[in-house]
Amino acid sequence: MRQLLAVAAGMVVLAASACSAPTPPRADAGPPLTPTGPATLPAPTGPHPVGTTALYMKDTSRPDPWDPDADARQLKVTLWYPTEQRDGRRAPYMTTRESELLLKGSGIATAPYDTLSRTRTNAVQDATPVGRRLPLVVLSPGFTKPVSTLTSLAEDLAGRGYVVAGIDHTHESHATTLSDGRVVECLACDSDTDPGFGPRVVQGRAADVSFVLDRLASVREWSGLIDRKKIAMVGQSIGGAAAVAAMVKDQRVRAGIDMDGTTYARIPKGGFTKPFMFIGAPQHLPGGRDTSWDRDWKLLTGWKRWIVMTGADHQSFTDLPLLMGALGMRAAPGALPAARSAELTRAYVAAFLDRHLKSRRQPLLEGPSSRSPEVTFCPATCGTP
Repeated sequence: MRQLLAVAAGMVVLAASACSAPTPPRADAGPPLTPTGPATLPAPTGPHPVGTTALYMKDTSRPDPWDPDADARQLKVTLWYPTEQRDGRRAPYMTTRESELLLKGSGIATAPYDTLSRTRTNAVQDATPVGRRLPLVVLSPGFTKPVSTLTSLAEDLAGRGYVVAGIDHTHESHATTLSDGRVVECLACDSDTDPGFGPRVVQGRAADVSFVLDRLASVREWSGLIDRKKIAMVGQSIGGAAAVAAMVKDQRVRAGIDMDGTTYARIPKGGFTKPFMFIGAPQHLPGGRDTSWDRDWKLLTGWKRWIVMTGADHQSFTDLPLLMGALGMRAAPGALPAARSAELTRAYVAAFLDRHLKSRRQPLLEGPSSRSPEVTFCPATCGTP
């Protein structure tokens, strides 16, 4: 089942994870808007300029899980990191072809298909990284989405002093560019209604994460930059579910965040002590339509938080709300404004990581705040829907 996001052009289908609890369609917000022109992502809030580069990796120890003709798993990994370089060419958000395939695959026809390739980012392309032994955050996107849809969060974390490794899980997105320039499409999309699809995806992504950590540790340029004892994973939708799977499988992943994703990985019945945070839309309130968080909350025996944002929907934890104007789309009435959803997501994710990878006390995570009235801490202070 696909998820629906209500927009000005009626009901535009955004291909999202079949493995995530669906958000019910909201009322039509009115006629289509005129696209506003290229979107600009909000500036990072940290003290450091941000650089970015792409790495291409091939895991010859296993075949591709989706392509029977591929005897190795190829991955594109985008790194964001602190730099001293403030000037230089800003990295593209995605290529023209990637933008076209993503918008076509998502059923979005309210703007030219190259629109997302013209989105303005903040990171300097191939800038020289600075720092030693910085904490590492692995990012995993939602099903059918490239990791570029988490760029705003990645840039903000890099500006705060983290190295961020965003993984494009090949054939699970509408478009992934490989090392030879080929753009491959979503082969997994044909299987998303199969029994056991969710567990299959998260286990495959956990294997991707372990391989990427192995490779980063073996490349001299990056091994000195990264503190291998301070690694966390953050994911949206099925990427959030994959964070649980990766933490269970790989001891190097010390902490994790699931942003609005139904979970599938089996947590040990005896409990799981690694720090973990759920952050999501009201569908994830206790007793709501998605019961996976209720189930797994009981098995999380270490530091944990369960946060719900009023007015959020499934895409609020991605860049998509920030891009709606450029796409000629209008948010539904009552939706959390795009700038505010980005601000809250950045703040709570960074607070979690600062606490667990940098050992810094974070009052933001201690309970409700009058400065963030949209945020509810569950299950103690939230009711049922």
